[in-house]
Amino acid sequence: MSDLPFTLDQLRILKAIASEGSFKRAADSLYVSQPAVSLQVQNLERQLDVPLFDRGGRRAQLTEAGHLLLSYGEKILSLCQETCRALEDLQNLQGGTLIVGASQTTGTYLLPRMIGTFRQKYPDVAVQLHVHSTRRTAWSVANGQIDLAIVGGEIPTELVEALEITPYAEDELALILPPSHPMVEQETIEKEDLYQLQFISLDSQSTIRKVIDQVLSRNGIDTRRLKIEMELNSIEAIKNAVQSGLGAAFVSVSAIEKELQMGVLYKAKMEEVVVTRILSLICNPNRYRSKAAEAFSTEILPLFATYSGVKERQNSVPIGLEVKQLIVDSR
Repeated sequence: MSDLPFTLDQLRILKAIASEGSFKRAADSLYVSQPAVSLQVQNLERQLDVPLFDRGGRRAQLTEAGHLLLSYGEKILSLCQETCRALEDLQNLQGGTLIVGASQTTGTYLLPRMIGTFRQKYPDVAVQLHVHSTRRTAWSVANGQIDLAIVGGEIPTELVEALEITPYAEDELALILPPSHPMVEQETIEKEDLYQLQFISLDSQSTIRKVIDQVLSRNGIDTRRLKIEMELNSIEAIKNAVQSGLGAAFVSVSAIEKELQMGVLYKAKMEEVVVTRILSLICNPNRYRSKAAEAFSTEILPLFATYSGVKERQNSVPIGLEVKQLIVDSR
């Protein structure tokens, strides 16, 4: 076969139809007319001599041949994108795109500062930030949709062998109180004091909630006795609730820097216990690593390893949780 029976544009159209579920929505997403999309699909099916869609239902359903072509087509399109980006890198970071991923808290409070610093140094490199759950972010890195990511949750077991996972920093999860709370007068918060507090928390299935519960349990604190006054779906909502005097909460120190400076939140010191989680840098070792990704990893990340609530990892440790028993809290 001297000529390929499909074009890159046809593969893009096939991918869009499969993603959007209809020819019309695919056309809208590609900014072309629906007749143009239909014509390209007809030409593709004629060239391949096989139907790619089952047109009997309301939704465009791929046939077995359609699924097969889509599987290889996505790989072809991904390799084409990598090729273009590799060629762009020859311009010494005077162009190109860096795609960074992050889990929710890290992506909201830490990554924007990192990206700002990177853009000051490399203003011609476009940066995209994708903020999702750790699991979704890790899969995006594995599939080549994201160059690198910083996450605070547990990497899916099925991806541990496929990804390059590097412990990057420790993120302190601080106990915060409203400044008017009586316990603000105490030098330290003892373990028994926690049972007297009314807590505002994320959902019990959230990564940070699980980290906090596990660390407290390892320190002999019965998390079942903690009074959860309410569960909210965002760190911002939790901070506002604490400021309003509705209770106490554990949040990443990187999320409360401004509030601590303004004096609208109080960071309590827990006796002999610091709750931390590991932030990990993840990338796909089997994918091309752009100069922009390399510069972000080697030049920008070290600048923030001691930022606010994150502390640089001095030694290599397993990914996961760490509990620190401290005689004197020097922070």
